Amino acid sequence: MQLTLEFGGGLELLCDSKKIHHVNVEFEPKNGEGKLTMRELLSWVQTNLIKERPEMFIKGDTVRPGVLVLVNDCDWELSGQLNTTLEEKDVVVFISTLHGG
Repeated sequence: MQLTLEFGGGLELLCDSKKIHHVNVEFEPKNGEGKLTMRELLSWVQTNLIKERPEMFIKGDTVRPGVLVLVNDCDWELSGQLNTTLEEKDVVVFISTLHGG
């Protein structure tokens, strides 16, 4: 499945300082419907894109508190969070809202 993943607010530093990634996600459907969910995408991102300090992005099986997630410009909290299903050519944005000072 082809997706566009964008990282901002400092999260791009965990992915070789690249903000936009056009990816082809290969996955084994676990939800019985054959659809990719955000839960599976986060696991894929952790394995394939995060190059350093994954604890700054993932906590358990979800994103850390303070990471805003948008799926096609819609807050994932409105679409089911980890259970949000993704479709071909969706755009998923991860933005850190936490900054040092």
